[in-house]
Order: sequence, then C-alpha cells, then structure tokens
Amino acid sequence: MARNVYEAMVLLDSNRYARNPGGVAGQIADTVTRLGGEVLVSRLWSEQKLAYPIGTHRKGTYWLTYFRLDSLKQAELTRQLRLNENVLRTLILRVDERLVDTLVAHASGAAASPAAGEGKPAEKQPPEKQPAEKQPAEAP
Repeated sequence: MARNVYEAMVLLDSNRYARNPGGVAGQIADTVTRLGGEVLVSRLWSEQKLAYPIGTHRKGTYWLTYFRLDSLKQAELTRQLRLNENVLRTLILRVDERLVDTLVAHASGAAASPAAGEGKPAEKQPPEKQPAEKQPAEAP
C-alpha cells in the first residue's frame, strides 16, 4: 500500500469557524490521523466572500492541509469530510514527491533552502555600487 502525500483545500463554514476556530479546523487533522495518516502542515489559507452562494453560505474559510495517507484510505477521508457539517467543499490532490518538501516549507512559512545546483538570487547592491546604465550614443 502506497503512502502518498496529499494537499487538501477545505472550504469551511465561516460562521462555525469564527465561533470555534481550533475545534472546526482540528476536525480535519483528527480525521486524517484517525485514518492512520500523518498531518505535515495545516493552516488557514484565507477567509473571503464566495464566488457564488453554497446553500445559504455567502462567505467561506479556506483551510489548507498537507498530509501523508495510505492511498486506499483517501476515498474514506473524502467520505468523512463530506459527512462533516462544518465542511462545505473539499478538493484533495496527490502531490508529486519531488515537490513535497518545498510545498510543505512554503505552507508552514519556513524559507525553503535552494536545491543543489541552483544559484542564489542576485543581491541588490547600493545605488553607488551598481554598474551605470549605458547611455545611447548620440548620432552625429
């Protein structure tokens, strides 16, 4: 059984999230761990007005979670999230192993270290040390 890394974007009921942020968002991590998964990072993405109403909801809270889970249990996770009354919508994607470290570091707010072979970004020099721009030659 393959344990893949997944990215889940969960749209939560913003009214319930406002009343109990830790409890509502914690249900996602609890569901993953109950199914034998490991949460890598879980955080608030944004809270905003929806493009279109979902039932009576006009505003939603987007919650981003990266987790490692057995591929056979992913369908059960989707089912559990659909049954959760705090969840309006979910999108779960499998993450390519080459991108896992970078995405998790970005989501957790840590700066990702440059990979081997990649150059460092050019440092900005003070104006007096920057090379002067070439002026176009005047035509005679």
